[in-house]
Amino acid sequence: MESEFGTVAGWTEEAVLALGPEHAVPAGCRGSGSEGALRWLADALAVRPGDRVLDSGAGVGGPAGWLAAERGVRPVCAEPMAPAVHAGRTLFGLPSVVALSQALPFADDAFDAAWCLGVLCTTEEKAALVAELRRVLVDGGRLGLLVFVADEPLPPPLPEGNSFPTSDEVSRLLGEAGFRVTGTAEADLADSPPEWKARADAVDAEVQRRHGDDPAWAEAEEQSGRVGRLLGSGALRPRLVSAVAT
Repeated sequence: MESEFGTVAGWTEEAVLALGPEHAVPAGCRGSGSEGALRWLADALAVRPGDRVLDSGAGVGGPAGWLAAERGVRPVCAEPMAPAVHAGRTLFGLPSVVALSQALPFADDAFDAAWCLGVLCTTEEKAALVAELRRVLVDGGRLGLLVFVADEPLPPPLPEGNSFPTSDEVSRLLGEAGFRVTGTAEADLADSPPEWKARADAVDAEVQRRHGDDPAWAEAEEQSGRVGRLLGSGALRPRLVSAVAT
């Protein structure tokens, strides 16, 4: 997954700087949420000005940038890939740190709310990740997840580096870590405004123009295509979850 979240993240930063800042959020949300999904989560978490908010596994910072603009907060971003962290700082000006979601460099009770989008399905250390989110949230803190779930065996070819949980596994992990689920919904990842898709496509085209001959581009596209095929078939489902720390 180094190509998708490392190399291509740096290329995305480069393309957005060339095309203009209005491309930053749509490009930065590619694969980690639509406008409708982000709004559902922000509403479910009741994010408001003054809240201390964490985006864990923030990628290049698109969802955090959207949240900052929409809800008047300044999220802190944690992301394991250094090129993505650099992109987030450059494109959105948000405080960002290189860190794994299951080993966050923050004190206990550091945040009032957190979200973690498309990350739980990228690690086998799911229990550690959810426990770490609980640790950094205050009692009564709110958590939002976008999780790609698979309740039946998936047909090959499978994307590399992913470990998709079942719906029941997500509920169990949250309960064992000290969360109470407050809401769920099936995400429609195609419900962003038309200009979002146009701008995200423009960034993809610019990256391909500059780097389409690089094997890392083909590798990232193949990975994305495999996820897309599973989503299109319904075998893999994008699920939104809100929970409160008890």
